[in-house]
Amino acid sequence: MEWREKKPEFTSEAEDNREAEEVTSRARLRMADLLQHPFDVRSVALTGLFILAIFYTIYCLRAVLLPIVLAWLLSYLLRPILRTLSRIKMPPMLGAALILLALLSLVTLGVSALAAPAAGWLVKAPSGLQELQHKLIPMKRSISQVAKAGGEIEKLATPDSSSKAAVEVQRHPITEALYVRTPEFISSTILLVILLFFLLAYDGVFIGKLIKLLPSFSDKKRAVSIAQDIESQVSRYLFTVTIINCCLGIAVGTTVGLLGLPNPVMWGVMVAILNFVPYLGALTGIICMTIGAILSFDSLGYALIFPAVYLGFGALEGNFITPWVMGRSLTVNPVLIILSLVFWGWMWGIAGVILAVPILAAFKIFCAHIKPMEPLAEFLS
Repeated sequence: MEWREKKPEFTSEAEDNREAEEVTSRARLRMADLLQHPFDVRSVALTGLFILAIFYTIYCLRAVLLPIVLAWLLSYLLRPILRTLSRIKMPPMLGAALILLALLSLVTLGVSALAAPAAGWLVKAPSGLQELQHKLIPMKRSISQVAKAGGEIEKLATPDSSSKAAVEVQRHPITEALYVRTPEFISSTILLVILLFFLLAYDGVFIGKLIKLLPSFSDKKRAVSIAQDIESQVSRYLFTVTIINCCLGIAVGTTVGLLGLPNPVMWGVMVAILNFVPYLGALTGIICMTIGAILSFDSLGYALIFPAVYLGFGALEGNFITPWVMGRSLTVNPVLIILSLVFWGWMWGIAGVILAVPILAAFKIFCAHIKPMEPLAEFLS
């Protein structure tokens, strides 16, 4: 019987360090070479205008570009499953259809299961806010006194305008947002499903067509290397992060459920989804869980146990589990992660916040394969 050595799925830390050192050395040499040449002000200005034009285009075409980017990233996440089905002689079209059907069924099941508890929290939100304010009165007395004094000063400084008051009928902001965004959401979802199906069904065809357009063999070889590296690393990142986030959601949801917090499944799903957003997601989740726990329990001390549980599991995941599993292959500067979250959140909203890190990681991998852009890849690390 012939034995073959199985290639490890994840690179070792030593290999990651060696690759990082090689990229760093090349980037420093390139940076030193660039600094020896004078900068052309006109070229820099034109480059800046070109970048601003790209940003403006991305913002204006977000309804089209967002489902395209999301379908591209989801294809990387689901492609290993498709290739596993291909090994058992399943046609790509059928495999892609089954994967999409399973994905849509899972999303539909999750939405239907979480709709009732989420709607319950939304219904009791107004009364819950009053209850929360009542429970936090001892902590807000000094703030209330300052606010009251400020209000009295404002009344003295503002002239009486009651005679000029006008009746204005305003639409509820949530209703208006749903009225405006629902058609766009439906069309983007349809585009996302169609694109995802064809990206899965025609695995590698689009990249192959694009590579054939390149003139020289060296360009073709570089394009293949970039495509394979981006696909392997981004796919590994998305798959690993998804598994870690699901485990984190299960751990937090199970723990808070055992401690008595209502709707533990909803909290677990919230934790798993928010953990796709580095730093800001965990902060948002802790705030939401703190409010929910305070509204659910009379004892403030007992209510604070639940965000502490969330914080403990999040710290364990962020400081030990994820670095141990992922290594340093996709290490990105934390400051740039925050800036990327802000930028893509401003561009594309909540979906942009979720997609910010994968986009930044893919851009870093792309820069690492282009010699003139190696300093930028080092800057992103």
